[in-house]
Amino acid sequence: MSIDIKGFQKTDLVNFDPYSCATIYLSRCNFLCPFCHNPELVIGHDKLNSLSKEKILDVLTKRKKWYDAVCITGGEPTLHKGLVHFTKELKKIGFLVKIDTNGTNPKMINQLIDKKIVDFISMDVKAPLEKYDKITQINTDTSKIKESIETLKNRRLDYEFRTTVIPRFHKKADIEKIGKLLKGSKQITIQQFRNSRDMINPSFKNEKPYSREKLIEFREILSDYAKEVRIR
Repeated sequence: MSIDIKGFQKTDLVNFDPYSCATIYLSRCNFLCPFCHNPELVIGHDKLNSLSKEKILDVLTKRKKWYDAVCITGGEPTLHKGLVHFTKELKKIGFLVKIDTNGTNPKMINQLIDKKIVDFISMDVKAPLEKYDKITQINTDTSKIKESIETLKNRRLDYEFRTTVIPRFHKKADIEKIGKLLKGSKQITIQQFRNSRDMINPSFKNEKPYSREKLIEFREILSDYAKEVRIR
């Protein structure tokens, strides 16, 4: 089954803390979030060269002693039918596996968990469900988002829900709604918006991020709904 790899970061000390990992970037996404930091994987992926899965597996095998884990991100990894098989291959080598997802494919999330081939899932929660279309720029089936949230909350797996907060989209009331949506979860991560990178909508470079104090205020709100709330 196919998997389209467009990027490979050999050493990543941030993406799966506290583990040393390699990060693999897959093409395509079914969202068009204007502040996406990987626009080339979403709207320009056809112009990028694809990397050989076999060569990457060979590199990872040879460098196994240097890595604890592999992170698979994108784009949206669960759009790739070959993700399950590829993840199996990584587990055979002996890696921990982290997958980033937007939660639109709960069926595949369950499959990965059932087969015990994923160790950590990081799911983006863009906003309260009623605001999804505004942020993703598509007609979102939010029932699948909710199903993925409930799956992660109720399965035996390490996970985080993460929200990138942007002043024009996320007010105090929105953070409260996100908290209620994620009530009872293990971990919520508040991600600071960074306007220093290329994005799908270049106008977001002019968007001023929230202050650290505001993020702390949001953390206090979310702490009523999750065991742990982090700021990243």
